[in-house]
This record gives sequence, C-alpha cells and structure tokens, in this order.
Amino acid sequence: MDFTKARDFIYRNARPLDLARWRFHFENGNEDEVLNALAVYQNEDGGFAHALEPDCWNPLSSPIQTWAATEILREIRFTDRDHPIVQGILRYLASGKDSNGHQWQNTVPTNNDYPHAPWWHWEPSQEITFNPTASLLGFLLVYADKGSSLYEQACSGVTEAYEYLQQHAPLDAMHTVICYTQLYESLQQAGSGQLLDMAAFFQQLRSQIRHVLTDDVETWPNSYVCKPSHFIHDRSSAFYPDLQEMCKQECAYISRTQLADGTWNIPWDWAAFPEQWSISKNWWQADIMIKYIRFFNTFTGV
Repeated sequence: MDFTKARDFIYRNARPLDLARWRFHFENGNEDEVLNALAVYQNEDGGFAHALEPDCWNPLSSPIQTWAATEILREIRFTDRDHPIVQGILRYLASGKDSNGHQWQNTVPTNNDYPHAPWWHWEPSQEITFNPTASLLGFLLVYADKGSSLYEQACSGVTEAYEYLQQHAPLDAMHTVICYTQLYESLQQAGSGQLLDMAAFFQQLRSQIRHVLTDDVETWPNSYVCKPSHFIHDRSSAFYPDLQEMCKQECAYISRTQLADGTWNIPWDWAAFPEQWSISKNWWQADIMIKYIRFFNTFTGV
C-alpha cells in the first residue's frame, strides 16, 4: 500500500474535516482540530447537515447527518459530555424533531429540495427503521445525564429496538445491523447492560453479521457490499474472533486495490445530480481512504 500517495491526495483534495481526521490518526494531530472542523456542520438546533454525510446536501438538520457526526466522535474516542458539540446533539435529539416519538427518521422531506443520492430521497410511505435510531440510542446512553428524561427515553428505546430485532431477525439491511452493533458497544461503554439480555443480544448480532456479510471477495471492488470493516475497528471488538480470517482477507483486498492516485474505488454513484456527485465522490474517497488505512494498520500490526 502506498501511504505517500494517499497522503498527497488528502492534502490536495480533502475537506478540512477529513484532513484533520487524517492528521489525528496518522500524524499526531489533536482532537481539537477534528472538533473545530466538525463544528461547522452543526446547526443552531444542535443537529448536523451541510453534506457532512456527503450523499445529501440538505443544509437543514437531520438524524442521519447527526448520526454521521456521532460517528466522528466515536472514531476519535471522544468522551467529554459537556462539549458544545455533544450538548448540541443532545438538544437536537431531545427536541423530538424528525422523530415519531420512538424512532428518528432515516430520511426527511427537505432532502428532496437539495441535491442528494436516491437512497436519501424522502417518500411519505417510507418505513421508519432502526437506522440510525439504534445507534443514536447508544449515543444517548453514553452522553446523556443518567436520571434525565432523555436518558430514560433512551432506556425505553433500547427495549423497543431489542424487541424489534427479536421479532424481525434476520435483518437484510446492513446499515441497520451496523447501528445495532454500535448500540451493543454503547451499552457496554455506558455500563447499561442491565437493560436487556446482553448475552442473547450478542449471539443474535453474531448471526446477523454473518447474514449480511458478503463472503465473495471478488465482488467487493465494484459492488456496495458488507465487509468486516463495517463492524470491527480494533482487535478488542467482541465480534473480532468470528471475523479474524475475513479481516485478513480485507487487509489483502485493501492492499491490492489501491488506485494510482492513492484512493480506492467508490462503488456507487448518483444519476440525478452529476455535478454535485463529482464533488461528493472526492469527499468519499478521502473518507474511505482514512477508514481503509486505519483498518489495514490495525489488523496488520503496522
């Protein structure tokens, strides 16, 4: 793998946020750089927008964009509950906006007013699932004050999410499964395992991950499929022992599929907004590059 070419691409093309993430992970950068760059995507209501998730250019807050912000906080292992970014997210989630009282919407009507990928197009009949709700519930368990109404809401939501999984497993949507694995990890982090049967939850997630993973490595370069890196970020993951061999396969895949400019292929695109997609693709290349190199370094011992 050519780290120098990847670095050159980042410095020439990445958003300030992704450059800060790169520096944080690979060049001894600090978390304040990441937080300062992340903060510009946060609206006054505390939610996130402005194509933080590059496939949707809606400038109005939405749950999925706010979830994307929590992913950055998770990535840098940020724990300060009192930080303005965290407090803003808690305020947005507590407001009830874009929620039916039980789940947050995956897409919102205002998405349709701005360039976006077809999967973020809002339809009135669209089912509300636990993507991103399961993950956002985990965020609340970790960051909301215990004893607060928001924390209690999260506890109730966890029970509902767990019951949904039991009733509808196996789930076919990999992003929903990802959100459930994040909920499991948040339950552990928050010390809230008493809310459900953690042993049974873990076994169900093991089965779910195997259900959505794509074993055929040959399809990975040009298809949007589920790989171990969607679930595992370090060797301490409870799901790592099951997928240890596949993690090795993914590292080999990462090594052999890097392109000449230091990036990796993005196996999806938009049709309706080609100009905006050409920009978003560039953002995705930086994001995928950071994730792949982190994964490769973690599981090859670099």
